[in-house]
Amino acid sequence: MAETIKINENTWRFEDDGVRFFLLCGYKKAALIDSGMNTPNAKQMAESLTDLPIILINTHGDPDHISGNPAFDEFYMSPAEEDNYRHNGGKGTIIPVKEGDVIELGDRPLKIIDNPGHTPGSIAVLDEKYRVLISGDSVQDGNIFMFGKYRDIDRYIESLKHLKEYYGMYDEVYAMHGSIPVAPDLTGKLIEGAEQIRNKTAKGQMINMFGNDVVLYRFPFAGFLYEDREIHKQDNW
Repeated sequence: MAETIKINENTWRFEDDGVRFFLLCGYKKAALIDSGMNTPNAKQMAESLTDLPIILINTHGDPDHISGNPAFDEFYMSPAEEDNYRHNGGKGTIIPVKEGDVIELGDRPLKIIDNPGHTPGSIAVLDEKYRVLISGDSVQDGNIFMFGKYRDIDRYIESLKHLKEYYGMYDEVYAMHGSIPVAPDLTGKLIEGAEQIRNKTAKGQMINMFGNDVVLYRFPFAGFLYEDREIHKQDNW
């Protein structure tokens, strides 16, 4: 069962076996940011904390972020994420969001930032009032999954460079994995690490992850689980 932890008078985090999601309250409504891995009751958990109507915003559609989605008839997500979401069994109606859209909770605007690469439609959510960036999986100090059909390291690097344009608008990053909070300057370190992987100058270790042979690149600040598709093509994988 996920653990509920109060961050401040209007914000909670839920720790769900290595992944987390968040509840943010304004004065008109509340927003769940993701719905966990083992929490089909995520909406009920949120309802136990607030009487406000609750909306759902998904940072992306990987399985460990959508377990509570069936409780919502509709939810906010980038339309670029729909294929990944449906591939993982996701149901319901997507309300499309894109870069620059603002979801107002009532004296608590949430700005959407497109952040593709980890998945095609990954987004980050900027909590402007509390000066926090909710980063999904893209900015974290754990192991970032960059293998499989939907991952694109080139887009990931460009997205992180774009994210740096928002420096000065947030003081902390709330990631869905790893430590919380992390500092904004982690973004620059992740760019450097990802570029080393892309340029084949980083050293990693081959491991098996969910039946996939991938390389773990572990840096002092985070790790990447990466699949070099060009090598796989050469080896007829």
